[in-house]
Amino acid sequence: MEWLKQLSRAIDYIEDNLAGDISYDKAAKIACCSTYNFQRMFSYITGIPLSEYIRRRRMTKAAFELQLSENKITDIGAKYGYDIPTSFNRAFQNVHGVSPTFARKDGTILDSYPPIRFSINVTGGESMRYRVETKEPIRIVGIRVPLQEDQEHNFKIVPRFWNKTLKSNLVSKISKLTNQKPHGILGVTAYQNPEKIYYYIATATDLAVPENLLEYEIPAATWVIFKCDGPFQDSIQTIFKRFAREWLPFSGYKYAQLPDVEVYPINENKLKSGYSEVWIAVKKEK
Repeated sequence: MEWLKQLSRAIDYIEDNLAGDISYDKAAKIACCSTYNFQRMFSYITGIPLSEYIRRRRMTKAAFELQLSENKITDIGAKYGYDIPTSFNRAFQNVHGVSPTFARKDGTILDSYPPIRFSINVTGGESMRYRVETKEPIRIVGIRVPLQEDQEHNFKIVPRFWNKTLKSNLVSKISKLTNQKPHGILGVTAYQNPEKIYYYIATATDLAVPENLLEYEIPAATWVIFKCDGPFQDSIQTIFKRFAREWLPFSGYKYAQLPDVEVYPINENKLKSGYSEVWIAVKKEK
């Protein structure tokens, strides 16, 4: 359960600094992971990006202060990270649906978002089918798109990348290279450093790299492999969320912070729904 305690400490840091500067790097360090993986795991567990959570919490605090004090709206906005009044007004309206000025009127309906608290809850008894395998490095060849540390942007980038690729002949070109495990078309999220975060559409192969394609080596690892069936985008995201919320806390493993791998069927006509797998690298807790 140590990782839940680390996440809780990171949330405490965020709460203590809502009226000030919040360093994603420092929050991630408290959670004992990279900034990118902290944001990624946070979004899986909570269902919202970290940036949106911070925005909601700050606007909740700002709304209370607007109603309980006579402080200037511009001062309240600056206190919660918005030096430009129009930016504060926009952020406030996005959360509450009304302007800061209107929020001071009697009877105005506002939204309150309480701080997140991590705990172990009893959930449904739905099974998660999985296996654990140890693999040598996996060499992949394919195409890639750069990602950002902010998960809000990545949730838009990856679907667009898939849509564009599926409309081209690249999937067919990539699939012809497949001759290693895991067999299939792979979606690989690879974090190297803050300036080098990529999402690959690729395949595992030991063949030469064709022109206009790129190679990448996934390090040797122990993998927990989950089976899923249904619409790919929904089922894959569900697996990641259940891994973080339900499987990992009780497993005796911790997240290894290596590339995550989605495995899809090679058949191009079945790249929207069907059987797929999620490979997540883990290591035993000490």
